[in-house]
Amino acid sequence: MPAQRPGNVHELRPPEIPANVVRIAIMAAVVLLVVISSVFTVGTEEVGVILRFGKYVRTESPGLHFKIPFAESVTKVPVERQEKEEFGFRTISAGKRSQFSSREFEEESLMLTGDLNAADVEWIVQYRIDNPYNYLFKVRNARQTFRDMNEAIMREIIGDRTVNEVLTVGRQEIASAMTVKLQELCGQYELGIRVDQVVLQDVTPPKSVKPAFNEVNEAQQEKEKLINQARSAYNQVIPKARGEALRTIQEAHGYASERINIARGDSAQFAAIFREYVKAKEVTKQRIFLETMSEVLPKVGRKLITDDAASGILPLFNLQQGGGK
Repeated sequence: MPAQRPGNVHELRPPEIPANVVRIAIMAAVVLLVVISSVFTVGTEEVGVILRFGKYVRTESPGLHFKIPFAESVTKVPVERQEKEEFGFRTISAGKRSQFSSREFEEESLMLTGDLNAADVEWIVQYRIDNPYNYLFKVRNARQTFRDMNEAIMREIIGDRTVNEVLTVGRQEIASAMTVKLQELCGQYELGIRVDQVVLQDVTPPKSVKPAFNEVNEAQQEKEKLINQARSAYNQVIPKARGEALRTIQEAHGYASERINIARGDSAQFAAIFREYVKAKEVTKQRIFLETMSEVLPKVGRKLITDDAASGILPLFNLQQGGGK
């Protein structure tokens, strides 16, 4: 059977919105969009660089500011925040246990030293943006340019030094030279960047030659050990021998001075006696004779002294007793 249309059914239609309400809503949306587009906030570590139709007009300090909507745009530059660039490695997350990317960045870190050896150099550059205008408009892609400058300067510095200097004692010197040259180049390029610090994170030989390099280091350490042992033995023997030689020389000098002084004293004494002898020869002879006899006679023992002209005195001698004449 054909379907029959129900009777007395009214069609449902949406209510009509008055045109005035639509116009007011559109105007309110436009006003809200204009207000939102004209107000912006600059953070405490940033400045806002304002462009009007693509041309620089001013720089705004931190706080709430207004701009011409749709005509002016703002680019926020972190001038108070310390930025860093990593070379040869990448940090995934920083903290007590920092996580690093497992990928190798040998295109950045692999370098040739002055003695034609290879070194894998990883470093960090800490910097600040001190001129937002130069950073944004003087150089295209300033961050990539800054990275390219870092690689070029580091390769130049590493190429002027031996591999031993790079791996051991020359690291601080390399970092200091890198900081100075990088800042000079940033000034020449008007990059708007101030370099705070360059830190060498790790300097090692490439993995492919590390076993051979370790063997060379072990041989070098053994060589230094033997040299130090020889120097120690030298320092124990040679200074002692030198001290003994110096002591013998000093003793010889002292003995010579003693003998010279004694000889001079004896000579002076003899000269003095001779002068007195010249003044009174007989008296001096007699005195010398008496002094000599007084020293000799006590050592002779028993003695008898007679006159050469005396006679008949033999019975007086007791020849049975020992003694002298």
